Amino acid sequence: MSEATETQTHDHKDLVDEKIVMAYFFMALTFMLVSMLGGLLMAGQLLRHNPLSGIELFSPGRWRMIHTNAIAYGFLANAFLGLLHWSIPRLTLHPVLDKRLSWLIFAAWQIVVLATAAGLLFGQAQGLEWGETPVWIDPVAQLGLLLVAINFMPPILKVKGPMYVTLWYFLAMFIWTFLTYAMGNFVPEYFVSGTSAGAVGGLFIHDLVGLFVTPLGWGLMYYFVPIILKKPIWSHGLSLVGFWGLAFFYPLNGIHHFLYTPIPMFLQYGAIISTIAVEMVVTTVIINFFGTLWGRGRAVVEDLPIRWFYTGMVFYFLTCLQCAMQTTLTFQALIHFTDWVVGHAHLVMYGVFSQWIFGMMTYLIPRIWKTEWYSRKALEYHYWLSAAGVFIMASDLILCGLFQGWSWASLQPWEHSINVSFPFWVVRVFAGLAMFAGLLVFLWNIWMTWKTREEVELSNVALPA
Repeated sequence: MSEATETQTHDHKDLVDEKIVMAYFFMALTFMLVSMLGGLLMAGQLLRHNPLSGIELFSPGRWRMIHTNAIAYGFLANAFLGLLHWSIPRLTLHPVLDKRLSWLIFAAWQIVVLATAAGLLFGQAQGLEWGETPVWIDPVAQLGLLLVAINFMPPILKVKGPMYVTLWYFLAMFIWTFLTYAMGNFVPEYFVSGTSAGAVGGLFIHDLVGLFVTPLGWGLMYYFVPIILKKPIWSHGLSLVGFWGLAFFYPLNGIHHFLYTPIPMFLQYGAIISTIAVEMVVTTVIINFFGTLWGRGRAVVEDLPIRWFYTGMVFYFLTCLQCAMQTTLTFQALIHFTDWVVGHAHLVMYGVFSQWIFGMMTYLIPRIWKTEWYSRKALEYHYWLSAAGVFIMASDLILCGLFQGWSWASLQPWEHSINVSFPFWVVRVFAGLAMFAGLLVFLWNIWMTWKTREEVELSNVALPA
């Protein structure tokens, strides 16, 4: 269905506002750059080489929050909003509700992200993971999410007949994200406290990944993979199994962040079971995409977007397998609060969703600008530096977490775990530098592609007689 829709829309270029797609991509990559700088600052601090020592506004503790928020709301949200502007009109054959509203949302969202960064630097953070946004920003962000739903849902609701699975994910995501943000940012702040607030905070952390990032990532993959491979998705029925499995099991996962706490054990057991069930759901999605690749395996070598996509899928399976294992009470006792969790988070956020986004950008940017990439070699460097870098970083931190857990379990002095961790933290810096270098190469390639395109357009302008 996606391939057919893609073919039909060649004569409907007015459906997509390509300028706003590129604007979102530009801001996404800008915030990715900022986030990586924050990550490198934190990594340097752990090696006792903080380049900005003594400057409170640039203290690693504050930039750690900049690092996570810039990825979640700066990179991921901007990139996904740009991709929604591309995919929804082409799937539904209807434009968004109002292009002026699209640009208003774009401007407002950048203000929200920048204001959040300023609030964090000046000490106005809330004590909630991924919800550190200052209290006065939350209502504005909530309104922005409502406007996003208002702008994108009308073209989806105009679709007559069976709806492609991508649109199922998008439609649900608009509702889930609005409710998740409200739950995480208002309920613990104004309505509950203590362990109840902790439970809601855990739900918010995980539901933001599972009910915002995941349905967008899966939905876009169901759109782009069949188009690029020029063949339909292997099983439409299996794709709906993945959708309903995500909807049913994922909202229960969040409590697994709070095992061995005063939260009732039936909730902890429920979180463990649902987390393991999510791994089975993810397996159906992975099977579906690899079934789609069957007979076209060469595309992983020859087609860079496909390589990005399927690298992310392998990382995704490993991440969820790891998650199902680490959420058990026995294993959680060893790795809780260790760098294992940090490695796990980087593998899913950068190794999966960021890799998918890079693949989509690699596919779309030359199509939007109607030109070839300036350097295929630079694209290869971007892929290998990013994929190898995140694999080394995640493996390094996961192994580090085991050593930290064993050190604590053996009741060694705290300094022992620091000394054990130090070599791993050195490796993490170099892995992060590789990922950062990959991003710089990608930005350079985008700049040179745009510059070459401008030169070609100028050379094609007829000179006056």
